[in-house]
Amino acid sequence: MQKPETLFLIAGNGSYPLLAVKGARAAGVGRVVAAAFEGETDPAIAGFVDEIHWMRVGQLGRLITSAKKSGATASMMAGQIAPGNLFDLRPDFHALLLLAKLKERNAETLFGAIADELEKAGVPLLVATTFLEQDLAYEGLIAGPKPKDRILEDIAYGLGIAKEVSRLDIGQTVVVKKGTVLAVEGFDGTDSTIRRGGELGRGEAVVVKVSKPRQDMRFDVPVVGPRTLETAAAAGVAAIAMEAGRTLFLDKDQVESLATQHHITLWGITS
Repeated sequence: MQKPETLFLIAGNGSYPLLAVKGARAAGVGRVVAAAFEGETDPAIAGFVDEIHWMRVGQLGRLITSAKKSGATASMMAGQIAPGNLFDLRPDFHALLLLAKLKERNAETLFGAIADELEKAGVPLLVATTFLEQDLAYEGLIAGPKPKDRILEDIAYGLGIAKEVSRLDIGQTVVVKKGTVLAVEGFDGTDSTIRRGGELGRGEAVVVKVSKPRQDMRFDVPVVGPRTLETAAAAGVAAIAMEAGRTLFLDKDQVESLATQHHITLWGITS
C-alpha cells in the first residue's frame, strides 16, 4: 500500500479512532482529517487531527463532500457507530437515495454502500487495521494463565459454533462451558453476551470471538479492549479466545495487564 499524504478518518466511538490517528502518524502520514459524529465520537480527538468535520449519523452527503474537500487520497473507518443510532439515523437526501437501492439494511450493507460512495469520490476505504498491524492478536497464549486442556477443548468447540453463527450473520461471539453453549451474541453486542454467559458459567465460561467468513475488514473488525476484559472479569470468565491476525486490541498493554491481573487467559486462534 502506498502511504497517503492525507488520510480521511471516519471516526466512530471509543478509543479506536485515536489509536488509528497515532498509528497513521507513526507510519508517516502527514495530515489527518476526521469526520466526527454527534453523540458518538469522543470530542478529544479534535486535539490530535489537523481538521475535523462534525455531522449527524446519516448525513452521507456531508460525509462525501468533506472527504472530497479534504484532499485525502485514502479513507479509513475506525470505531463503531452504536447499533441503536445506526438504525435510528435521520438520512439526508444523498443517504435516502443510497438506502433506496439496498435490498437489505444492516450494518454490512450500509457501510459497504458508503465504501462504494467513497471509492467514487476518489477517497477509497483502506482496511481498518491499516497502520495497526502491531496491535493485532497473534496465535497462541497472549496473556494470562496457560490454558488447561478443558479450556482448549471449549475454545475449539466454541470456534466452530461462532463461525457458524457468524456465517448466518447473527453475531460473532459465543460463550461456552464444558461443551455447552451458554450465550450467543445478537443485537445486544459482545459485552452483554459476555455478561449473560459469564453468569451461567460460574467462573468457567470461555468466550470465543471470531470474524465472519467473508468479513469486510474495511469497516467491520473484531476488537477487544479494556472494557471487554473488565466485563469478562466481572462476569467470572476464565478465557477469551480471538482470531489471530483479524482481531484488534484497543490499548494492548492495558488489555494484557488486565488479563494477568484477573487471571483470564487470552488465546489467539486460527480458523
